[in-house]
Amino acid sequence: MTSTFDREILPRWDDPALKAGTRIRTALWLLCEIGVGNVFTKEQHRQAFPGISQADRRLRDLRPFGWIIHTNLEDATLNSSEQRFVAAGQPIWKPSSRDSHGLPTLTAKQRREIFAGADYQCTVCGIAGGERYPDSPWMSATLCIARRVRTSPEGRSDQRFAVECKRCQSGSNSRSEDLAGLVLLISSLSAEDKMAICHLAAQLPGSALLKAWAAYRDLPADARLEIISWMSKNCAES
Repeated sequence: MTSTFDREILPRWDDPALKAGTRIRTALWLLCEIGVGNVFTKEQHRQAFPGISQADRRLRDLRPFGWIIHTNLEDATLNSSEQRFVAAGQPIWKPSSRDSHGLPTLTAKQRREIFAGADYQCTVCGIAGGERYPDSPWMSATLCIARRVRTSPEGRSDQRFAVECKRCQSGSNSRSEDLAGLVLLISSLSAEDKMAICHLAAQLPGSALLKAWAAYRDLPADARLEIISWMSKNCAES
């Protein structure tokens, strides 16, 4: 994939005369030094911006503007220190782009409504705020509001908000919701698998089934095999 900015004369990310913050400089660094489709490391980014605290956060702040940067959570070919620059988003070095695509500020009332709408539970794993994780009883859940870019089955994109615990958020304050892609994926399933999806979708947040599934998905591959072996034996006996 090529960048739509290839034909433009981009500002130099390391130009001392450039009056821009680390987020804008990071966007330009990705385009000028890394290139769309290529892999870079966290250390490379830190070395490019020495002495900048929370440089990683400025990298993540690009995502609500349509910049797609994958970690090993989205791309299994990467290791934990690598990231892939998948696609460039809005040209945030242009004031007009930041004005029209900037992050909306939530009021205290809006935040309360979003938390209440999720019943004060993580929409990913179902844990309630302040509840301790079953597999890590020394940790209690802290809830936060995540921004998500949602693409409807008709192809329209807008920004939504969801409640997530900080563990499920995994350092990213933005996730993509490709409803059109999900519809296609579900359509390709067998009738039996479609019924399984319907059963899972009918579960309330925080149900035992969803908690068990989230705990299973959080296991490494060898531990999952142990659980599958146990279920094959015990579920057949019950």
